[in-house]
Amino acid sequence: MNKNLVNKILITIGFLFIYRLLAYVPVPGVDTAVIASFFDSHQADALGLFNMFSGNAVERMSIIALGIMPYITASIIMELLAATFAPLGQMKKERDGMVKYMQIIRYATIVITIIQAIGISVGLQSLTGPSGNSAILADHNTFIILSAVSMLAGTMLLMWIGEQITQSGIGNGISLIIFAGIVSAIPGAIGQTITMVNTGAMSFLTVIAILALIMSTVAIIIYVELGERRVPVTYAKKVMMQNQNKRVMNYIPIKVNLAGVIPVIFASAILMFPMTVLSSSTNPTIQGIADLLSPNSYFFNFLTFAFVVFFAFFYASITFNAKDISENLKRQGGFIPGIRTGNATMEFLNETASRLTFTGALYLGLVATLPFMIIKGMGVPFFFGGTAVLIVVQVALDTMRKIEAQVYMSKYETLSAVGL
Repeated sequence: MNKNLVNKILITIGFLFIYRLLAYVPVPGVDTAVIASFFDSHQADALGLFNMFSGNAVERMSIIALGIMPYITASIIMELLAATFAPLGQMKKERDGMVKYMQIIRYATIVITIIQAIGISVGLQSLTGPSGNSAILADHNTFIILSAVSMLAGTMLLMWIGEQITQSGIGNGISLIIFAGIVSAIPGAIGQTITMVNTGAMSFLTVIAILALIMSTVAIIIYVELGERRVPVTYAKKVMMQNQNKRVMNYIPIKVNLAGVIPVIFASAILMFPMTVLSSSTNPTIQGIADLLSPNSYFFNFLTFAFVVFFAFFYASITFNAKDISENLKRQGGFIPGIRTGNATMEFLNETASRLTFTGALYLGLVATLPFMIIKGMGVPFFFGGTAVLIVVQVALDTMRKIEAQVYMSKYETLSAVGL
């Protein structure tokens, strides 16, 4: 294997190892035993979902308890603003403007992190353990400051780790951090399932049904993720003669799921933000709203489906630019058989991408909601949903593609060096 690729993989593993170590660093002034006992009875609600995405950092009240979600929430807000306001969208396309764009996202992340950290700190003030001892070991005002500063430092460090993985490692750093957090909870879930089967709390047939559901979900995800529509392209004879020693792609691949895993992550971030803030209140009305937004509710799954479909269309419209593709084809002397070059090609590609995105959006929405609804019907007392499986499988596939691309690139460089 190429040495450069090995170094990138080792860098990625090293940063993910640091991320997992940070999950065991608690916020100063908290009684972790009280918080752990509290989470034992909240594994199937909003806190269980939040804890899963953070890699169990929430139940340890770690400095990275908020995870990377504030950064994702800030990115969502900026993407929506860039699509709405032309100057901001133009800033994103320019190299110098992109630096400013990312800087704004970082500042927005700081604001969102502070708001969420204060919300969690206030909510912990009323939390007590089984014996009545408080979850906070310090003065309330002092604890709010300590927790806000600690969680802000943890989130900023996670954001930096994600950027370092993207630049120097393999794969998308932010997605890999979420991937590592979800995967880290698998051994604990397996151990809990074995304990429940041994104690009779769960039947062996239920375990088989869960495994069958997971395997079928993974198979569907892989099948759809590898699916694409190949639009044929014909080049003029002159162009083919000029490029006879080069590989000229004679089709345009359009994936069924153009948006990838981003819609699911965006939807989860949007729904977790109000859950984090509302859970700190003791007001009955606000608590009722928080219960309505619990992952156990059908309303939450309806919102998840709606947000996933919306972000699938929104993100696909950003990543797939039919106008640029049609202009590049015209410039290279290529055309789609039976379709005129220019606007007709752009409209054809937009229509094709829209149909595929509709199918892909429905697939994402159903995978993100249906498995949890089935699991809930089985009466499983811990949180499990298609969202986690979807993120894990998609990130794994994306990382494998990038590793393969690095391997092929090293082969081409070797052949070029020896004159072949």
